[in-house]
Amino acid sequence: MFNPIQIRGFTFDWKDIPYLMGIINVTPDSFSDGGEAGTLERALEKAEHLLKSGAHILDIGGESTRPFSDPVPEEVEIKRVIPVIKALREKFPEAIISVDTYKARVAELALESGADLVNDISGGQFDKNMVYVIRDFQCPVIIMHIKGTPKTMQINPQYGDVVKEIKDYFYERIDFLTKKGIIFDKIIIDPGLGFGKTFQHNIEIIKKIEEFKEVGRPILLGPSRKSFIGEIINKPPKERDGGTAGFAVYSFLKGIHFIRVHNVSLVHDVLKIFKFFWGDETH
Repeated sequence: MFNPIQIRGFTFDWKDIPYLMGIINVTPDSFSDGGEAGTLERALEKAEHLLKSGAHILDIGGESTRPFSDPVPEEVEIKRVIPVIKALREKFPEAIISVDTYKARVAELALESGADLVNDISGGQFDKNMVYVIRDFQCPVIIMHIKGTPKTMQINPQYGDVVKEIKDYFYERIDFLTKKGIIFDKIIIDPGLGFGKTFQHNIEIIKKIEEFKEVGRPILLGPSRKSFIGEIINKPPKERDGGTAGFAVYSFLKGIHFIRVHNVSLVHDVLKIFKFFWGDETH
């Protein structure tokens, strides 16, 4: 098992996985919740609800990375996320805050404003300065796999062996990052469900998810309301929380360390009940 990761007094010791990352999109155009946390007041209300519902981490994002989305100017992203992070840090001093960005300047300002870790969909590829920001703050980082960019990633993505190629990507990224001074024990990997993958690619990744443990780092999955869940249950994004909760149970059974979800309350309760009866002999 990996060494624990300690953030703001909380120790991720891998004894009660999966830990829940609650999503706060301060964007007008995210695929399933655009505009819901678009003001400072609404973002704070959502954060309070997520924390009370069992979120271990709050993930704050100011740019939609849904398929075919256009990038947001750095200044716009900064105006969206930095006031929210400052307000969250003031109101919830114990909360663990992640900034969902691939821009080094946004990450730097977020960390200065009280964020604790960086969630980079590009694994440090889109902005060459990101690695130095992570190094200087010595903060945990989530490196995700993406094929292409959000604008192009769903235009006929192809792989020879999707699981092997993503694992090789993680080996390369981790080698690069650690050689630049980033601490190995603070890296978390995310295979990037839906980011440059077809339905079949996603299913293969999910069915073989335990193979990613060979990389030697904790695994985060972001299944929430994704299209592959929609294809299985035949429902639109806002009606996929039940499917997401079903996926969370699968994640628990496979020993996944983190899952990033919109409806933390539902997922938390489903997991709590399932774990209680699954491990009934301990109660």
